[in-house]
Amino acid sequence: MSNTEYSLRDRQIMSIQRMLSFNSDKGTEMVADNLDEQEITWKVLIMDARSTAIVSSVMRVNDLLKSNVTVHSVITQQRSPLPDVPAVYFVEPTEVNIDLIVQDLKEDKYSEFYINFTTTLKRDLLESFASKASATGKSDRIKQVYDQYLDFVVTEPEMFSLEIPDSYKIVNSPQSSEDAITELCDSIASGIFNAIVTIGTIPIIRAQRGGAAEMVAQKLEAKLRDYVNGTRSSSNTTTSFERLVLVLVDRNIDIASMFAHSWIYQCLVFDIFKLSRNTITMTTTNEQNEDVTKKMDIDPHDFFWTANSHLPFPDAVENVETELSNYKREAEEITKKTGVSNLTDLDPSGQNDTLQIQEAVKKLPELTAKKATIDTHMTVLAGLLKQLESKGLDSFFELEQSPDSSKTRQEFLTALKDGRTNNIEDKVRTYIIMYLTAQETLPSDFVQQVEKYFESVEYDTTALKYIYDLRHMFKLSSMALQNKSLETNTSANKNSQDGNASQLLSGLSNRLYGLTEGKIQGVGSLLSGIKKLLPEKKTIPITNIVEAIMDPLNSSKKNLNITNEYLYFDPRITRGSHEKLPKSQTYNKSLVFIIGGGNYFEYQNLQEWVHQHENNNKKVIYGSTDIVTPNDFLKEISGLKK
Repeated sequence: MSNTEYSLRDRQIMSIQRMLSFNSDKGTEMVADNLDEQEITWKVLIMDARSTAIVSSVMRVNDLLKSNVTVHSVITQQRSPLPDVPAVYFVEPTEVNIDLIVQDLKEDKYSEFYINFTTTLKRDLLESFASKASATGKSDRIKQVYDQYLDFVVTEPEMFSLEIPDSYKIVNSPQSSEDAITELCDSIASGIFNAIVTIGTIPIIRAQRGGAAEMVAQKLEAKLRDYVNGTRSSSNTTTSFERLVLVLVDRNIDIASMFAHSWIYQCLVFDIFKLSRNTITMTTTNEQNEDVTKKMDIDPHDFFWTANSHLPFPDAVENVETELSNYKREAEEITKKTGVSNLTDLDPSGQNDTLQIQEAVKKLPELTAKKATIDTHMTVLAGLLKQLESKGLDSFFELEQSPDSSKTRQEFLTALKDGRTNNIEDKVRTYIIMYLTAQETLPSDFVQQVEKYFESVEYDTTALKYIYDLRHMFKLSSMALQNKSLETNTSANKNSQDGNASQLLSGLSNRLYGLTEGKIQGVGSLLSGIKKLLPEKKTIPITNIVEAIMDPLNSSKKNLNITNEYLYFDPRITRGSHEKLPKSQTYNKSLVFIIGGGNYFEYQNLQEWVHQHENNNKKVIYGSTDIVTPNDFLKEISGLKK
């Protein structure tokens, strides 16, 4: 794999592996083939809450073992001394963490200390650390002190979050002080700076004028300019002629996408269950019909998630059936060759007589891991189908794809009165999308009927009041930007929107309810029918912005007029460059960052656009202050109006 082909997740993993190998440039090679027992140095890894989030999103315990980490602990917890073992610290640069490291030094807790901070250690803290360590008389045990520039959480190959909660509320609340907003923008600029250093190239910055995006751009340009002029920049930054473009925007360019229902597998998991740091948390029912919480890890090497997370869920269901059939076929071939009736009858110790059995035993761990992955996704898909049917989500999804009309509004009023109370937030979300994306203001009698319904179910409509104000105050980009199709042939798709969606969904759910037991039969026709619900794929505002900046020759004049107003910064050239109108140019790589919350829906739409340009080698990294569920964003804007 060439250097340019590494994803952001690859680069973060390599940086962590290098750190665990005492910041040796050969760190990742040692992990790949560390066969010389004499060279292996076992060590402990000490982390805090923030660094645990960073590492756990991209690595598992087995990955740490490959880097010879035998124990990993939290710095604030009681830890037993291991005086003959070196320790790698990976923590935030805070006074509290520095004091805890110095205390470990005093107590001779480890043989050697390799200190790594998640981001830049400020000079006053560095001096304080040096003074306190020197006072112990044991500072010679500190072998390294490094800034790692890894203070961001990667959840997908090209997606990251700073995990800064309530950023939209802070930026948009009249109660927020200037100091609070400045502090937030400092944190955001620092987080993006970390991601850029990890990527390894200094970007051109294009930023939306006004608001937080402009403030973050100015702060980030200053950080990058200092970095370029610093001694480390020459050795750590790629000197390729191809420049990355960083696109900075505020959440208000598109509020509607924060509430959208989606058929995409990953988006559904995030929306219906909890998907955080590559762990799915879902509620299932046990044999006693009791609700139990189940947590399932999505390993970065999960073959099914990699291949299906971006696909519509009917495709994921179809593909899990195929994977299960493939597994069964492989298992049957092994059992036929070995003469055992079940894979579990094989002796994993390898004490077998025949060569065929020995070969089968070698395949056993791989097959077992494959089956565990399939079982995980069967459980998740079955849970999704149950929720989709229970809440009638197909109707809301269809309504959100329909243009505003009296027919669409009447269908929504019918959906409101479905008798269900477990989908109130879903109804609110669809109404918000209808309200924000309608070309003209929705009729007052329709609005009154909707509000009357929410009052009848005692739902707090504070969030709606904020949305009303927002539409009045802003010319939202969802109305200003010109969408275009992501399909090569849309006419066939448009003609296939017929059929009873609820009936198809119900049939699919009933047929696949036995997924967890591996019972998948006769779903072909149902899957074919449910696929008719899939809409024409269209770009959304953030994708239109990215296209206008990265590929202006193929963008609409309307979108270009909007993005031409964006500020332009180049940290490599003279100050004041942002006052100049940028020259029209194309970019192959971009990092788009949204201040005020992001979601998987936008990430997947951007990747779909990238997929169209495979021959042109386009690449888009998506980042945000936080990845926020639609329901959590509802709560956040409710707080604003209150």
